[in-house]
This record gives sequence, structure tokens and C-alpha cells, in this order.
Amino acid sequence: MGEGDLAAGGRSVAALDAWLCFEDEAGFSMTPPTSRTWARRGHTPLIRVRGRSQRRFSIAALACYKHGERSRLIYRPKRHVDHKRGGRRSFTWTDYRDLLIAAHQQLGAPIVLVWDNLNVHKDRRLRQFIDTRDWITCYFLPAYAPDLNPVEGIWSLLRRSSQANTAFTDPDHLMSTLRHGLRQIQYRSHLIDGCLAETGLTLTTPRRQRQ
Repeated sequence: MGEGDLAAGGRSVAALDAWLCFEDEAGFSMTPPTSRTWARRGHTPLIRVRGRSQRRFSIAALACYKHGERSRLIYRPKRHVDHKRGGRRSFTWTDYRDLLIAAHQQLGAPIVLVWDNLNVHKDRRLRQFIDTRDWITCYFLPAYAPDLNPVEGIWSLLRRSSQANTAFTDPDHLMSTLRHGLRQIQYRSHLIDGCLAETGLTLTTPRRQRQ
């Protein structure tokens, strides 16, 4: 999506009175990210982690923005079953379809969707679903441009706050911690706004033409 596409997307958002929604997904395991903490001099703190470091959950999230409205975060988790027994370790096209339907219902307005070039995002069935819904318009980010997606900032906030330095006892503990952290971000729309600001992108309104 080049500059021309960004401009076209802006016109679409204004013309449709739509929400601008960025989507991304991330995986989480029982091994938490580490961050700085306090300890006695010469006594490095240790965190013992139960279970293997394989990814246990994925979360797909939408950061949603609209002029005059409080920014929103909508997400859906997916727990991975044992892939050696045929379990899938990623979202399917139907998972994304259901997320978009739920977002449309919650936002109560059309959606201009911006996401990356993940293969499943371009799945023929998902593209057909999007093309046959008049309430959704889709744009793709340039390849290898995570810095343009504010949801990347959401993952950073989540890992640095509720997930960091936590010894999870089991997958349910991990999931409840992730949900709690995401709810805290949902309640603080200024954090969601800050993630957009970090990308360098802004919401703009077209100038009214004189009659």
C-alpha cells in the first residue's frame, strides 16, 4: 500500500463514516519475556518456567480508530492443540472472518481494514467474503512494514507489562494473564492512540469544499 493507497484509504474512511481498523496477530508461550527488576546486589533473580517454550496461544487483534470516537481494541485468542496430532498452529480464514463480523457488530459502522500480506489474509475464500460485504473495505500494508501497524505497539505493551517476568503455572494462567493485560489496554484508549502515534500515521479529515 503506497502513498496513493493511503490517501485513497483516508477518503474511504471519511466517505463511509467508517472505522479505520489495523489488524495483526502474535503468538505467546509459557516462557515469558524478561525485563529489568529489583534484586539484592550479587543475587540475580531467577524465574523457573513450567512447560516447554512452544507457542501455546495466538491472539488476533484490531486497533480501531474513528474521529470523535474513543479508540477501541478488539481481539480474539486461539489456543493451539498438539500440532503433532494434526492441530493447526495459526488462525484460519474462518477465524479472521468471524473476527471481522464481531468487530462490525461491536463498532456498528463500516470498517476500512488494513493488514499485512500474510498468506491467509489473501485466501481466496476470505477475499470472496470481504468482496461481497459492502461494510468492509480492505487495504494491504507494504511488505515488511510492521512499523506502520499500531497493533505491534499493543503487543509491546502487553509483553512489557502483564506478561514480563511472570512464571506461568499452566496454560490457563497464561491465558488469564493475557486477557487481563488486554482488558487494561482496552480501558485506556490513550494507550491505543499512542500506538498509532508511534507509527507516524495520523487521522486526518478532508477539508470541506466551499459551496
